Amino acid sequence: MATPKILIADDNAQNRELLEALLAKFDCDTEFSVDGQDTLDKVQAFQPDLILLDVMMPKLNGFEVCRKLKSDRATSKIMILMVTALSELGDIERAVEAGTDDFLSKPVNSLELQKRVQNMLKLKGTEDELERLRAYIREMEETR
Repeated sequence: MATPKILIADDNAQNRELLEALLAKFDCDTEFSVDGQDTLDKVQAFQPDLILLDVMMPKLNGFEVCRKLKSDRATSKIMILMVTALSELGDIERAVEAGTDDFLSKPVNSLELQKRVQNMLKLKGTEDELERLRAYIREMEETR
């Protein structure tokens, strides 16, 4: 698998730096975005495998960003881990309805974040490999 790409989407510079430091153990390319619209723009340019997405951001909140990405066929397979200070049951339900793949409350536990990121990247790699195999099978069937 190619080097995984992780987009850290948070309007707070300290949060971005903390998340980047916690991801240092992973061999991955990291990019940052500072608001909802910037996140959508960076997704197009960077094409991440995983987004660590804050909910409370300017321009578009994390729920809106997640909904847009998951409803677009070109970006629907990107794994999204919402990392937010919101922890009420209603917030979790909104995140799930928006299409998030997982949810983590701030302040983040470093071990929990690292394990979830590891699992999500592993799952993304497996899904990508499955899609490559499906494309190969379709190609083989078409050449018969």
